[in-house]
Amino acid sequence: MSGNNLVLPIVLWGRTAPTHCISSLLVMDDFSTIITGCHDGQICLWDMTPELEICPRAMLFGHTASITCLSKASACSDKQYIVSASESGEMCLWDVNDGRCIEFTKLACAHIGIQYYQFTIGTQREGRLLCNGHYPEILVVDATSLEVLYSLVSKISPDWISSMSIIRSHRTQEDTVVAVSVTGILKVWIITPEVSRMQDLDPVFEEESKPIYCQGCQSISFCTFTQSSLLVVCSKYWRVFDAGDYSLLCSVSNDNDQSWTGGEFIAADKVIIWTEDGCSYIYKLPASCLPASEHFRSDVGKTKEGSIPPLVYSIADRSDKQLLICPPVTRFFFSRREPFHKLLIQGDSAGRMTLCLIALFNFLEKLQVSFTISLQEAFDKLTPVSSGIIDQLSVLPGKDEPIKVTASVYIPSQGRLVCGREDGSIILVPATQTAIVQLLQGEHMLRRGWPPHRTLRGHRNKVTCVLYPYQVSPRYDQRSLVSGGVDFSVIVWDIFTGEMKHIFCVHGGEITQLIVPPENCSVRPPPHGSMSAFRLCSAVSATLFDIRFKCYEVTVVIVTVEIS
Repeated sequence: MSGNNLVLPIVLWGRTAPTHCISSLLVMDDFSTIITGCHDGQICLWDMTPELEICPRAMLFGHTASITCLSKASACSDKQYIVSASESGEMCLWDVNDGRCIEFTKLACAHIGIQYYQFTIGTQREGRLLCNGHYPEILVVDATSLEVLYSLVSKISPDWISSMSIIRSHRTQEDTVVAVSVTGILKVWIITPEVSRMQDLDPVFEEESKPIYCQGCQSISFCTFTQSSLLVVCSKYWRVFDAGDYSLLCSVSNDNDQSWTGGEFIAADKVIIWTEDGCSYIYKLPASCLPASEHFRSDVGKTKEGSIPPLVYSIADRSDKQLLICPPVTRFFFSRREPFHKLLIQGDSAGRMTLCLIALFNFLEKLQVSFTISLQEAFDKLTPVSSGIIDQLSVLPGKDEPIKVTASVYIPSQGRLVCGREDGSIILVPATQTAIVQLLQGEHMLRRGWPPHRTLRGHRNKVTCVLYPYQVSPRYDQRSLVSGGVDFSVIVWDIFTGEMKHIFCVHGGEITQLIVPPENCSVRPPPHGSMSAFRLCSAVSATLFDIRFKCYEVTVVIVTVEIS
């Protein structure tokens, strides 16, 4: 906001849903909202009905890199907060109810896992975020301010933490953080009320460090049903340990070529393990892993790899067999409130959500998919159909799909929106009136030719980039608009008259980007052969630089896909 002016961002996707290659997934405690993060940096909120139907509600923008992990950041249902982290070290605190970004910070390290931890000081409850990733400790972050309070540090064999789990004690006030490093060393930290109150950066060292030979750990989870077992899943095997002394109770290797990517306890005697190709397997644990059995711990010290394989109970295969560009994300969640659902949820690179309800009394060979939907299918169900910013000007007679917009720039000083299209044309429209036409229903939609617009034609193929240099620096002519296309051409337009002032077609490849150089950039072209870039370029490209400075006032750096 500047002065009395308020800029309100509006996104019109059109009939084609945005890409949403899912990289992380979270279900809120009330089982009414699913959150997915994607490799593009966006977060999508999905509503889930009591009948287990899913519908996308909102898209959140705040990250500039791939989302690596999601976690809840509050315990109460009336204030639903989540935290997200990206590959570039960004952390955002979001309000799930309205989609607001409440807090933002950026650290020098990237998180791959975050878990929420709540403790009580007197009558007041506070939240902490335990973060692990590409660094040799566990960072403890305030769940409200995202400030790093202290860290859990290893004295013995410090290394990156692959995965961690929090064991809550119902008998004492001491909770336990169990983690596995990338080299297969199990680490144990004890969190007491005194440690929870810490507000400085003094490290807390581990209480125990034990090699369990679980290299490449994918996930570690605590059995809340028995309070006595840990499940450690690695890419080639998974193992069950006693949560008391971390003795090995059961070990199962993977005989197939597929790799395990995670797992959870779904009952006291059953676990579900999923693979990188989207398949999930339910196993029944042997009696030696069950505290209620008289054979509990009977094989400690004697268990060989795969010597006592648990029985395969059920298999859930991925319903959609289309080729995916990256492995799907699978997570298991169970509700501690009515209805007590146990859900297996999967998100893939096509933006598809698949939900499977697990009923332990159902002895089918395959679990049935309860519901599945993708962003594109949700868009196709909208009534009226979702509109793009200039759809009224882009629908051709006899065709259902409008001409795609491939490049655009908004010019606030003129209130104009410039849209380059895949047919090579450029459309200039008044931004506010165009948004009103697409967003609001009314009599103005019946006017022929509305909104008033201008079409610039000069490119022979798709427009790839559009630049208004005066918007970047006032040293440029405010009448000049520059565009580039896949036809190797760069065109300078008079934005007020629509006249083509110059066209350059001497490049050796598609134009991918137009950049205004910095203020202190010299306007004199460098001599031939004086720079490595010119030694790589042909004489044609060198001539282009001469033309760039001699023929028009707008200085533009032109980046092409290929140079000879």
